[in-house]
Amino acid sequence: MKNNLFEKLVGSWSLVEMIEVSLDGGEITYPMGIKPKGLIIYNGDGFMSAQIMSADSENFDTKKNAAYLAYSGPFQTDDEKQTVSHTMYISLFENWRNQTQIRKVLFKDGLLHLETEQPFMNNSRLVTHKLTWKRIEKSIETINH
Repeated sequence: MKNNLFEKLVGSWSLVEMIEVSLDGGEITYPMGIKPKGLIIYNGDGFMSAQIMSADSENFDTKKNAAYLAYSGPFQTDDEKQTVSHTMYISLFENWRNQTQIRKVLFKDGLLHLETEQPFMNNSRLVTHKLTWKRIEKSIETINH
């Protein structure tokens, strides 16, 4: 049985949902569209890689949002706080390189829920991102919703 947060995270996960929640009223938006595609992989050697892309090109406004997000680097977990930190050695966004971002972690109903620990400004609103991931079991076919 996996006892600590590090062991629970290790594996490959497929993105189920990515939402942005405004702190001034709870308005929910979809920064990568309604049905984004994504993978996050946590390796037992302490490195991770995440890629997210918009799969909803009709409803996606590239002027307001990035169409693709990718970064990788080491990760660390905090069992007491139930958080994971991603240090981005490689990132498509230059200002993210060598930055560490912390995510709150929750496992519920067989899914992995990650949420930005610190709210941030986006389009003049203070927001958080909430991502839901499903563990990939054995076959790449399982990620094609």
